[in-house]
Amino acid sequence: MVKLMVSVVARAEALEALRGGADIIDVKNPGEGALGAQKPWVVREIMESLPRGFEVSVALGDLPYLPGTASLAAVGAALLGASYVKVGLLGARSLEEAVQMVRAVKASMEALNLKAKVVACGYADYAELGCLSPLRLPEAAYKAEAEGILVDVKRKDGNLNLFSFLGEEDLRRLVVEAQSFGGFAALAGGLNLEMLEKCVRLGADVVGIRRGVLTNGRVSRSLVAQAASIIHR
Repeated sequence: MVKLMVSVVARAEALEALRGGADIIDVKNPGEGALGAQKPWVVREIMESLPRGFEVSVALGDLPYLPGTASLAAVGAALLGASYVKVGLLGARSLEEAVQMVRAVKASMEALNLKAKVVACGYADYAELGCLSPLRLPEAAYKAEAEGILVDVKRKDGNLNLFSFLGEEDLRRLVVEAQSFGGFAALAGGLNLEMLEKCVRLGADVVGIRRGVLTNGRVSRSLVAQAASIIHR
């Protein structure tokens, strides 16, 4: 079954998303970027407000090419109880750098016997950013032994979204390749409710949303419920 991931910034939003039917609560800080890292005590407040065992992903930031920094951030998120740690590969300019970043995070999870799954995250607007093409993410995740990938959008000005930068054929190929390597594929990036069904048709395992479920700048339970209905049907 496809999972709905709703990005939140605080406890109140997490509860709205939970009651609306989200499958994964994604904790991040949009003020610091598409995969901006939230403060540790906010992550803890959110974790404590959710049912035990509920899946939570935590963004580690739009990271420079600093494998050690990424590893330490991932350990902190995992110790707080994250089910998934999302490694934003903004600073990775090549496949090798992406693999080294993600492998460092994965090695840290294994060395400390932490259970968080590692997600290699790329950007659909990579050409403007000068970072790795998301079409290389499946290979990077496979070589680094990460559990999955996520494609997001760094610049979400106006109406820009995932489909502004990548066509359906490329996205479908990316999803299939990630799954063929044994991982999962998540699609996100400025999506609205109408785009969710398109992501499901492309075969995504997880679809992420925030902007499309906001009312007056906050996550709305009723809009999350609409999104969940689209995803789960």
